[in-house]
Amino acid sequence: MSELTTICNAAFIAHFVINVCSLLLLLRFVYYRHSPNRDMLFGFFLFGCGVFLVTRLLHNVEMSMGFAFGLFAVFSMLRYRTESISIRDMTYLFIVIVVSLMSSVGPISITELIILNALVCILAAISETSLLAPRVAEKKVLYENIENVRPDRYQELLLELRERTGLAIIKIETGNIDYLKDTAKLRIFYKETRSEREKYRQAQNKTQQNSLFEAVGTHDT
Repeated sequence: MSELTTICNAAFIAHFVINVCSLLLLLRFVYYRHSPNRDMLFGFFLFGCGVFLVTRLLHNVEMSMGFAFGLFAVFSMLRYRTESISIRDMTYLFIVIVVSLMSSVGPISITELIILNALVCILAAISETSLLAPRVAEKKVLYENIENVRPDRYQELLLELRERTGLAIIKIETGNIDYLKDTAKLRIFYKETRSEREKYRQAQNKTQQNSLFEAVGTHDT
């Protein structure tokens, strides 16, 4: 009981609260706004809390910051490689580990810790905006006028697809061409608008709700 009291002191509680608030700010108000995936948010948040608790409990053991960071970084890569996640999600996982380790064993004061965690969250929020780079989405289309697929008629193809789709297309890549059916498979890259992002979020929420209902129905049967 005395050892637990020694561990759960005022410094531990302060660092834990800072870590939880930083993770909530990063995941709920930055990551979840642009990627409404509750499962990933749930995993990232608890993973960050777990990293904080383990490294904080091992704080009195001779373990450097580099060793702690390498331990959990390698562990996360080995564990999450069984799940197909994007580079963006892996980046957020890396940031969660950074925030948790700084909050746990970082040799800095409370004020410096709050400033650094806030800086990380601000950088993540800025990176999600168009200030870093415009948001570009991708679609695959089946195009029937293969004469415009020629390299010397790229501008005609670009103007036609912009007019027909109504999208701000910035790049077109040509895939398979079927001369028997006079069709070509194209990949178009266009600037994503806010309304399209909202539609994506609604579709993601609907998919999660359907998955939940299916899971409940399977459990009931």
